[in-house]
Amino acid sequence: MNRRTAFFGSLVAAVVLGATAVVAWRVSPAAVFERLTWLASDPLRFGAALLVLTAVRPVLAWPTTLLAVVAGFGYGWLGVPLGVVLLVVTALPAYGLARAGRLRLRTESETADRLCGAGERFADAAGGGRAVTATRLLPLPSDAISVSAGAAGVRLRPFLVGTAVGELPWVVVGVAVGVSLDRLAAGSLAAVDPTVLVAMAGLGALLLAGPVYRTVVRDRLTATA
Repeated sequence: MNRRTAFFGSLVAAVVLGATAVVAWRVSPAAVFERLTWLASDPLRFGAALLVLTAVRPVLAWPTTLLAVVAGFGYGWLGVPLGVVLLVVTALPAYGLARAGRLRLRTESETADRLCGAGERFADAAGGGRAVTATRLLPLPSDAISVSAGAAGVRLRPFLVGTAVGELPWVVVGVAVGVSLDRLAAGSLAAVDPTVLVAMAGLGALLLAGPVYRTVVRDRLTATA
C-alpha cells in the first residue's frame, strides 16, 4: 500500500468517524453505534482516523468537542489528555490565519481596526493566557475564539496554554459523552449534568469581569481626555 492510498484511506475513515459521531450525538445514537464500534475495534486505525479528523475539522466546521467525544469512545478516560492535545492542535489554523492577516485587515477596514484594537486592549488588561482560558470556558464557538485571539495579537505560548486550560473541562465533558455512547445508544441521555456547563460558564464570566471592567473604564477615560 503506497502513501497516497494510505492517506486517502485514513481520510475516508476520518470522515466516516466524524459523520457517524455527529449523527450519534445529534440524531440517533443507536443507528450508528455499530459503525463506531467497528472503527474502534482497531486502535491504530481509530487513532489514524482521529488524527485526520483533527486536521480536517476546521474545514468541515464541526464542533471541537466532537473530537473529545470520539476520543472518549475509542480510548475511554485515557482520551482526556489526547483530547486536550487534539483541541489545541485543531485551534491553530484559525488562530494562525487571523494573526498572520490582522495587520492587513486593520489597514483595509476601519471596523476591523476598531475591533482588533478593542481585542488588543482587552488581552492586555486580562493577559493573553487568562483571556483565552476564560473565553474558552464560555459556550462560544471555539473557532471564533481562536480567530479573535489571533486578531488581538495574543502570542502563541499564552494561546496554547489558555486553550489547553480552557478546553480541559469541555474535553472532560466530551469524553464523558464518548464513554457513555453505549448508554446513549440504549436511550439514556444523562451523560452530562447541565449544572457542569453552567458552572464552567460562570467561572469564565468571573475571570472576564475584572478585565472587561478595566478595559471599559480605560476606554471611557481615553475618550474623555
